[in-house]
Amino acid sequence: MTAGVTIRTVQDVASLAAVADYFSDVWHTPRSAPPYPAEVLHSLVHAGGAVHAAYDGRRLAGASVAVLAPDRGTYSLVAAADRGLGHAVKLAQRDWALGLGARTMRWTFDPLVGRNARFNLVKLGATGTEYLVDFYGPMTDGVNDGDESDRLTVTWDLEAPPRSTEPPGPAGAPVTRTAPDGDPLARRDDRHVWCRVPEDAVKLRAADPALALRWRHAVREVLLTAFEEGFRATGMSRDGWYTLSRTGEAA
Repeated sequence: MTAGVTIRTVQDVASLAAVADYFSDVWHTPRSAPPYPAEVLHSLVHAGGAVHAAYDGRRLAGASVAVLAPDRGTYSLVAAADRGLGHAVKLAQRDWALGLGARTMRWTFDPLVGRNARFNLVKLGATGTEYLVDFYGPMTDGVNDGDESDRLTVTWDLEAPPRSTEPPGPAGAPVTRTAPDGDPLARRDDRHVWCRVPEDAVKLRAADPALALRWRHAVREVLLTAFEEGFRATGMSRDGWYTLSRTGEAA
């Protein structure tokens, strides 16, 4: 836990309104049209879900929303935090879920965003278990606008330790596809598939939406094929390479 930061569940109207405003700021939407309105958050809490809020002193610095799933698991609808607090927010969600008897947690994220992939797959030790094409349809927030909303589902075993080693890198494996920038996009051997994402997909989307969309389609083709063949996403390197391993062979 970062010094001076506290994380707690919130359910009062004022706190939920502040969380709704925080999500608006993160996703660059008007506060009059937040991605998760306060009344929706209130309904989710009333139905047995949880809204966690992270406070740096008195300042709201992160928040997350989770609901119960029917399979002794939980589903994290959304999580966002100031730099350095994301791990603490996810651990707070984990403790809440374990307290209810859950054993897994699932959520989705944009597979083009390498830093989020690394956080989910490496720091938390979750596994990418499903590729979803244009999951939300067209989105009009300030982060995703103009792109197709592909998402990768990750499943987090709440009782498993984080992965102790980095997955093997792609060096030396044959190149199977070329990326929109002309460099290798995908490599594979008998046990693994590797797929590269752009250095900063969010900045690329803002600067060159057409190029970002070409990356979207290229990565989609590789990951969809790998998932259909029984691979699962088990790692992300610092230089932007997914590692996908066959079920039962995760690094």
